[in-house]
Amino acid sequence: MAAPRHHHLALAVALALLVVTAAAADEGGPRGRRVLVLVDDLAVRSSHSAFFASLQGRGFDLDFRLADDPKLSLHRYGQYLYDGLVLFAPSTPPSSSPPSSSSPPLPNPTRNKTSPRREISQQWRRRATTTSPSPSPSPSSVVTAAAADEGGPRGRRVLVLVDDLAVRSSHSAFFASLQGRGFDLDFRLADDPKLSLHRYGQYLYDGLVLFAPSTPRFGGSVDQNSILEFIDAGHDMILAADSSASDLIRGIATECGVDFDEDPEAMVIDHINYAATDAEGDHTLIAGDDLIQSDVILGSKKIEAPVLFRGIGHAVNPSNSLVLKVLSASPSAYSANPKSKLASPPSLTGSAISLVSVMQARNNARVLISGSLDLFSNRFLKSGVQKAGSKIRHEKAGNEQFVTETSKWVFHERGHLKAVNVKHNKVGETNEPGMYRINDDLEYSVEIYEWSGTSWKPYVADDVQVQFYMMSPYVLKTLSTDKKGVFSTSFKVPDVYGVFQFKVEYQRLGYTGLSLSKQIPVRPYRHNEYERFITSAYPYYAASFSTMGAFFIFSFVYLYHK
Repeated sequence: MAAPRHHHLALAVALALLVVTAAAADEGGPRGRRVLVLVDDLAVRSSHSAFFASLQGRGFDLDFRLADDPKLSLHRYGQYLYDGLVLFAPSTPPSSSPPSSSSPPLPNPTRNKTSPRREISQQWRRRATTTSPSPSPSPSSVVTAAAADEGGPRGRRVLVLVDDLAVRSSHSAFFASLQGRGFDLDFRLADDPKLSLHRYGQYLYDGLVLFAPSTPRFGGSVDQNSILEFIDAGHDMILAADSSASDLIRGIATECGVDFDEDPEAMVIDHINYAATDAEGDHTLIAGDDLIQSDVILGSKKIEAPVLFRGIGHAVNPSNSLVLKVLSASPSAYSANPKSKLASPPSLTGSAISLVSVMQARNNARVLISGSLDLFSNRFLKSGVQKAGSKIRHEKAGNEQFVTETSKWVFHERGHLKAVNVKHNKVGETNEPGMYRINDDLEYSVEIYEWSGTSWKPYVADDVQVQFYMMSPYVLKTLSTDKKGVFSTSFKVPDVYGVFQFKVEYQRLGYTGLSLSKQIPVRPYRHNEYERFITSAYPYYAASFSTMGAFFIFSFVYLYHK
């Protein structure tokens, strides 16, 4: 009877191969394809292990689930989560759910808002489909659809890397704040061997929270370069370190424009502006209140209570305009080993020490770097605070408001601008010409909107300028706004012909940059477009006619006068 069993196994393998090969053909092979395995008893996983091992050996990613799992779903946000199905649940009774639940949900016509991240995802998908179109969605395309359909950050996938899963509970208040604002957090150990940021050429996540300061190396395909490429692709990151920061974490921070203290044992110490609860300690628990003055980054509501900080400091290159100090140390602070006496002057002192910094890259990707992991902890978020020497005690430190507002900025819930409907035309006309003539009167307008966290709102400012540019600006005009998002101006085309550009280069603290450019040629007058008589040439006309008249008189006198 051994032979028939072998024949049955071979037949099952062949049938499974036929079912999934066609679906996997466009992906370049079956490796990595997701297959859902439904069973009515998990014992089937071991009793049929040879068949499952055959599938896994050919590169399939099997997801074993009980057929009556209440959280079971084949699709999400209108796209299927799996590429294949193995149904080994013969005794499962019919589902009591309505028949319509088996089909993907219809798109909601009210979801017509566009988020900053939706635009990036759509551009990336269009770029990807021009090179390697695929009829079946991969898990990464499911993530993209999730971010697009919600009209904002809701549904955004954020990877949270920790070096100990206990951080998930010790920092649960911060994570709950992110989830409450609609982020989908994926908690993973930093050394997970299956760790990956992208799949099939598309990123699986839109943001990264790196709470693994002591990790010497990441697992899977993640390393320092892949994280920097993640940022270069326009994604955002929150990085928190502490006194145990590894060379890997320090290297990532350095690439983002900040340098942690080179002494691995150093911490920020302040013998004046420390928390009163640390009076008998080494004064490393700092109550900081030197915050950046920016409503865009920290919100419109002022942070009244000091922010508790215990960790390492870093320096910011003052010539680097992309990096900003959000929370700075006081002039009395310094960075040193609190367990030993100072043998030499510390390298970081006073307000030059940054406790928390942010960086906005030229591609508008945002990064927050904190020298304290405890800054985000439940203990610091819920703790009261009183600065040493002060009689004012705050029932709650400013940490919760601080990390909430800064994370809103980092993940583009605030301070993101978009420009649409760039128009230019001659005064009195509506159609955009293909060419202007020197000295034409023209109008230029653009609509600028700001993401408020829930919808696009008209952006109001008085410092948006447009350049009419050829090698250098010939015209520089400030745009006026109707406070409904439309910025406009009018000016006369300069008396110079060539190929010009309408340029808007807008950079403002805390906001994403706008770089708009539109090329337009400018021609001189045609020969039949000049005035018949030029006013400025009247003296020359008079000189010509007077010369002819004088010559006529002279000739007449010379010929007929004796």
